[in-house]
Amino acid sequence: MTVKLDARPDDRGTLIRQAVRTLRQRWYVIAGAEYDAEAATTRPDLPDEDVTRLRAQMRACLDGHGGEVSARSRAAALGRAYLALDATGRARFLSLLATDFDVPEDALDAALEALRTGTGDDDKRRARRRLRQVLEPPRVRLLQQFNSLPQGITFLVNMRAEMLALAGDDPALAMLADDLKGLLATWFDVDFLELRRITWDSASGALLEKLIAYEAVHPIESWEDLKNRLDFDRRYFAFFHPRMPDEPLIFVEVALVDAIADNVQTLLDPAAPLQNPANAKTAIFYSISNAQRGLDGISFGNFLIKRVVDRLSAEFPNLKTFATLSPIPGFSRWLDGALGEGRTGLLLPSERKAIRALPGARQGAKGWLKQTLATPGWYDDAQTMKVMKTILMRLAARYLVHESRGDSVARDPVAHFHLSNGARIERLNWMGDRSMRGLRQSAGMMINYLYDLGRINANHEAYRGAGKRPVSAALRSLANQ
Repeated sequence: MTVKLDARPDDRGTLIRQAVRTLRQRWYVIAGAEYDAEAATTRPDLPDEDVTRLRAQMRACLDGHGGEVSARSRAAALGRAYLALDATGRARFLSLLATDFDVPEDALDAALEALRTGTGDDDKRRARRRLRQVLEPPRVRLLQQFNSLPQGITFLVNMRAEMLALAGDDPALAMLADDLKGLLATWFDVDFLELRRITWDSASGALLEKLIAYEAVHPIESWEDLKNRLDFDRRYFAFFHPRMPDEPLIFVEVALVDAIADNVQTLLDPAAPLQNPANAKTAIFYSISNAQRGLDGISFGNFLIKRVVDRLSAEFPNLKTFATLSPIPGFSRWLDGALGEGRTGLLLPSERKAIRALPGARQGAKGWLKQTLATPGWYDDAQTMKVMKTILMRLAARYLVHESRGDSVARDPVAHFHLSNGARIERLNWMGDRSMRGLRQSAGMMINYLYDLGRINANHEAYRGAGKRPVSAALRSLANQ
């Protein structure tokens, strides 16, 4: 029986709101007198008359009067003020931080002039040193102060997630997000991270809820589904940071099976019999999810896969094959754009002939293909499926092997991720994911990327250094038709 997750969080926002309530209380104690009655009356949407007071509060944090205890109190008071704002108020808070605490123009001009007019080597060294100091915006020093607070690093990660959502075409907010990314990249160096296996028995209820909320590839539909993914013949690994011990940063789900999997519904079927992992010959990485939006752009995935491969190899010597069963999230979007542009050469003469032979195919071949993909249930008709399989498997191979988004980088983001990590594009799987998401993003197709342990470094260099994509012979042949 499948039990639906009635209490399942609808999104990450539920977990964040719970954490905010706890954090506000903890920081209230630290802020003490710094969080005075006047600050407490700041309105949630931060109207103009409240901005002046907030600006002064930010400057007080930067002035640094008093000792370490006073500095922590001021940072806690400012952080608590931020947490008390609504979405509009937080957007105004971040805009104020981005614009009013940027690099001072007059100091920058003076530093550049000193560098331009310096006469000796020592003068130029001093000018360059001064320029480096000036180029660090005051807001960076302010952001650093939050790191000294309990759960301060979690606060900053969530703050950057909000920045990224708001930045859009706003260059000031984009620069603020980049400033914070630089700090987080240092604090989240992979050497600081702990690889932890998560099991049904060892994980807390709060952590299990987070796994459900953060799963981004194959949504977890029930507690039975989650328990299946944590079962005897499965492995669930995540990176954690010492300052965020209860928050997974990125996680990977692995199935220990006999051969390379070709269908995710079969792989995730709770009714499938348990296998003895000691006898498994193949490890299938079927879901990799970044759990923290605020850490976007800070790469952990390549290190995660390598660490998991090493750990599995040590635990199960019989494992010979390491591969993924991956989505192709950009395929349908690319194909729809290519059809809309009227791109030539998409369909072969034999494919056009097969379309014309179908009952009711009166419009042009490209029009038929576009209309069929938009028609619910097209995959239930045997004749249509036969024609579509021939066309879509070839086009998906072409998309993965040849299509780029500049500088020879694979157009598909998942392909780029695995190729960057040293994998090979191995095998396409027709109707490998018949979920609504799978049908929508890739007409149900999935791809296996193979991690050949003896070729990982060479594949990585070939792709990142020369833009060459390691591809199996069969798939390259299909892509070149």
